[in-house]
Amino acid sequence: MAEIVTGGLFMFIFKETSRNAYTNERGDACFAKNYYRLFKLRLPHPDTIDDVMRALPTHFLEELKAQLVSSMIEQKFLRKFRFLGKYYFVAVDATGTHTFDKRHCEHCLTKTSKNGVVTYFHYVLEAKLVTSSGHAISLASEFIENQANRDYEKQDCEQKAFVRLAEKIKKYFPRLPICILADGLYPNNTMFSICRGNGWGFIITLKEGCLKTFNTEADLLKATANGRSVYRADKNTRTHLEYKFLNDIEYDGHTYSWISCIETKTRLPDKSKLTRQFVFITNIPQTIDNIVSAADGGRLRWKIENEGFNTQKNLGYELDHKYSRVSYNAMQNYYRLLQISHMINQFTERSKDFVELLNEHSKQTIKALWKDLITCMKNISFEVGQLHLSMSG
Repeated sequence: MAEIVTGGLFMFIFKETSRNAYTNERGDACFAKNYYRLFKLRLPHPDTIDDVMRALPTHFLEELKAQLVSSMIEQKFLRKFRFLGKYYFVAVDATGTHTFDKRHCEHCLTKTSKNGVVTYFHYVLEAKLVTSSGHAISLASEFIENQANRDYEKQDCEQKAFVRLAEKIKKYFPRLPICILADGLYPNNTMFSICRGNGWGFIITLKEGCLKTFNTEADLLKATANGRSVYRADKNTRTHLEYKFLNDIEYDGHTYSWISCIETKTRLPDKSKLTRQFVFITNIPQTIDNIVSAADGGRLRWKIENEGFNTQKNLGYELDHKYSRVSYNAMQNYYRLLQISHMINQFTERSKDFVELLNEHSKQTIKALWKDLITCMKNISFEVGQLHLSMSG
């Protein structure tokens, strides 16, 4: 089993674009020999990997992923990124994985266009631990899926999936202090109740027209809001940020805090300006000392989109690729292999040795360095201790 799972991880760690691409690397004798020297494992045939992915219960890789993340947290790799020295920011969002013209399986979601064309698709809800340095590490995954052999009036949806996802997070990380980051879909009593029951914080985007009584009270009290201004600058931009907050606003029997951040960016040299406002609701009381980190934390939700889904879809991991076209079970397992591999690569690519190597080859991208490593493995027979020298030489 270790050989098969590691072989599956290899496809994503080395950013192979398909099972066929993996087959090509596996068929190279020097590559296979170096792989064995590195991992003391043989490269399994992709059909063998696929057979196992079809049969393997999906909770196996979900639990393996949770164990790896727990180990990272216990080793305090991410400790310095905690909010208020306590909370880990966990962004929640959904993304599409695959679409089909015909029904793929009994779990497919469906949508019908104005012209009556039906599209079948699969969606997954993710909880990723995000940091200001760019980490987006999967804590738990929950597929949004219709139940097999059941009649239903409404399809499964992101809100229902979050209830199941929250149960997983609490099961795998029962004592982890979490602050949930979520978009404008989530300011509702279900989310508030789950976070309150689990002892979690939250910072959630608050759209205009949402939670009308809360917003009405915030509007009435804005003139009394406390806050502070921050100026930031880089080579091409000057940014002014105006932070405001209100505490103890009651909503449905509980009190919450209101956060506003008005950002004005001046681009150089033409001095053109762009102003945007970001508004959040949180169950963490705000002060002059924590308002900046709270508002900036709320905006970290975008990390799950950019460093998470965008990286996995467009920068070598091929999230949209159908590694298994028939088996829904295999499709979920390949997805989890991708999440584990991306986590491993994030820590590798941010390690001191890798950063130094990237700085030495400043014109090379990370993707190019991974390709160089594969080239070395196919053309240079080396011992494990020679790997760094082979890449940097």
